[in-house]
This record gives sequence, structure tokens and C-alpha cells, in this order.
Amino acid sequence: MAKKTVATLKTGTGKTYAKVVKMVKSPKTGAYQFKEEVVNTENVKDFFKA
Repeated sequence: MAKKTVATLKTGTGKTYAKVVKMVKSPKTGAYQFKEEVVNTENVKDFFKA
């Protein structure tokens, strides 16, 4: 019989992450590029400031 591990994963004690996408204009061509990263939810505002 398989164990139910899903119930133990929903404790909410882990860190939460978010995938953020930022549009950046290339200095050489002038075209827009997309910069994607997976960051902690506490650092989302810092990602968009940089």
C-alpha cells in the first residue's frame, strides 16, 4: 500500500517562491528581452528595482 505523503507536505512551513518575468530593453539592438527568475516571495520587489 502506498503512503499518503500529500498531507504532510501541506504544513506551510516551507519557503514560498515565485517566478517573476521582467522586460528589459537591449542596449545594442533596442529590442525587448524577457528576464525570468525564480525568487523568494520576500525578494520580488528587490528583483524589479534592480
